[in-house]
Amino acid sequence: METVTYDPYVAEIDKLIRRVSFVIKCRGRDILSEFDITIPQFNALLVLRDSGDMTIGDLGNKLYLASSTATDLIDRMERDGLVLRERDSSDRRVVRLHMLEKGHQMIREVMENRKRYLDEILRHLSPEDIEALKKSLESLYVLMKPACKKQD
Repeated sequence: METVTYDPYVAEIDKLIRRVSFVIKCRGRDILSEFDITIPQFNALLVLRDSGDMTIGDLGNKLYLASSTATDLIDRMERDGLVLRERDSSDRRVVRLHMLEKGHQMIREVMENRKRYLDEILRHLSPEDIEALKKSLESLYVLMKPACKKQD
């Protein structure tokens, strides 16, 4: 049985993925700067939105942060009215993080800006190209997802 090689495409696809990722990160940073929030703070909000209330230690683990770094991050977010520390009702020794409405609103506004940006870019493609891109990205993600345990 003959093995098919995609070697001629691997380097080019890798380069294109890195380039697209870089542009998305740059644009994402620009958008976040409009909202006076840092990337780690926004990532923390996304984790809290997706996972619900959790301890600072759990949040730090999900974000790969040292305990002191996670604590500093939460201190700033609490000062900014994005999150609140609350004692666990079943174990008063445990302190959980709860995202406040301002944090939810921040996510909504940032995501709307990100969607507007992508919508402007996608307008330059045909509906067929957009559908093909979507299917290709979904397929690639499904194949790559097992390599990263912390993905959604």
